[in-house]
Amino acid sequence: MAIKRGSKVNASYSASSMTDLMFLLLIFMIIATTLINPNAIKLMLPKSANQLKDKAITTVSIKDNGSGRYTYYVELDNVGSREGIARALKTRLEGQEEPTISLHADKTVEWDESVQVMNIAKDNGYKLIAATQP
Repeated sequence: MAIKRGSKVNASYSASSMTDLMFLLLIFMIIATTLINPNAIKLMLPKSANQLKDKAITTVSIKDNGSGRYTYYVELDNVGSREGIARALKTRLEGQEEPTISLHADKTVEWDESVQVMNIAKDNGYKLIAATQP
């Protein structure tokens, strides 16, 4: 006499719940990536094939003291004026191969002051990197 089981185990697999889960994850990722935007202004920037990947040998910093007065630093040394920047850079970068300078300017510094430092670097043949806040 053969004994029959009353319930049989179904060996088939239903993937409908897996597709629902993947759909929900996809929607979550799409929403999450649209919410994560960097705080930036959209600008049309010029393209350049000549980008620097060098590390700066020295830094030049310009700090705004208010009412059009600025303090100039090479590394951490106060050099007093733009002419002081040129002298300090010549002594620091003498004998360096492809000297590179990093320019750190306070965001309240007038553009003219930054351009003057860029001109000092250009006149002396230094490469210049304009540092920005990440």
